[in-house]
Amino acid sequence: MLLEKRSIQDVDVGGKKILMRVDFNVPLDEGRVRDDSRIRAALPTIEMLLSKGAKLALASHLGRPKGKHSPDLMMDPVAARLSEILSKQVHKLGVAVGPEVKEAVSKLKDGELLLLENLRFDKGEEENDPSYARLLAEPFDLFVNDAFGTAHRAHASTVGVASYLPALAGLLMKKEIEELSTCLENPRRPLTAILGGAKVSDKINVIRRFLNLADTLLVGGGMANTFLAAEGYNLGASFYEKDQLEEANALLKESKSSSCNIVLPIDLAVTKDLKPGSHSEVVTPDKIKGEWQAVDIGPETAAIFSGYIEESAVVVWNGPLGVYEVPPFDNGTEVVAQIIAQSSAYSVIGGGDLVAALKALELSDYISFISTGGGATLEFWEGKELPGISVLQNKAG
Repeated sequence: MLLEKRSIQDVDVGGKKILMRVDFNVPLDEGRVRDDSRIRAALPTIEMLLSKGAKLALASHLGRPKGKHSPDLMMDPVAARLSEILSKQVHKLGVAVGPEVKEAVSKLKDGELLLLENLRFDKGEEENDPSYARLLAEPFDLFVNDAFGTAHRAHASTVGVASYLPALAGLLMKKEIEELSTCLENPRRPLTAILGGAKVSDKINVIRRFLNLADTLLVGGGMANTFLAAEGYNLGASFYEKDQLEEANALLKESKSSSCNIVLPIDLAVTKDLKPGSHSEVVTPDKIKGEWQAVDIGPETAAIFSGYIEESAVVVWNGPLGVYEVPPFDNGTEVVAQIIAQSSAYSVIGGGDLVAALKALELSDYISFISTGGGATLEFWEGKELPGISVLQNKAG
């Protein structure tokens, strides 16, 4: 049973100087924010804190500057977009720590906010340097973490500051913990897990967790190729992980002794040339020859997957089922996404590349919950203790 964390709903934040960790690591295009989804995800917490009279400073990383100042990764475009969304000026500082921050925070009035510079311009952030964490925390009374997507990283702004300030969950962090836990703690049944993406090696522990939890595990994407190769199929030029065949075999054997049934593709879309619109064929796994490579689940597999989904009470999905960024090899992902959107099942999407696919298909609004995490979601489902969550204060009792 996961301990319930204290959140901003459990304390009086009026007049308090609050450092709020957000995940504003957004894509930029010529100095403008191309996709503001992550900014909008933090709005409920930001708006609640401001409405209750908090003095708020937002902190985030952007890109991978590796401890050096990088002009093209400054937070200015993020501040501009947030100002537009909130319809109020968001002042952005040129630093994240030091006297300038302390002075600016001291001048904030109740209900005002500012944005700190990119945290990763200082190597102390990713190193979780205690001195950097102390400087980051110094001007503030409380720390609020609303950046679930970085909760699996033990950085100064996710873990270190909690040594110096009371640490609370924001509304997004609280919702992520609650929603992702519903898939793990006495879920409604049948529970169907769908796992795609390229590599088995990235998700071994997640597969093993769902073998002990789900009723059915549907496998697609490149990782399905590894399982099929482990079963003895010759997959031609298809990508699969040769060093994971033994592990895949072990997982298949474990499924036979568990209550969870692993379902692999019975047909696959194959091509010789992985380019948009290239010629493709649909074949069974034993018919892949020479230069052909499997790049998507086939229509019969999609229909079988759909049947399991339609009978499910809860559906959990992480990872696309084909090379979705290269049409027409997005078909399997699209068909399954449409079925989930139409079904009565409670659906949880585990972040990562799949979020972009759902957005492109305009199906995001039909999914019960879409996690803002990628690696953090997978590690949460593995059952790992995420450092950015473990440092948050527990509720009494």
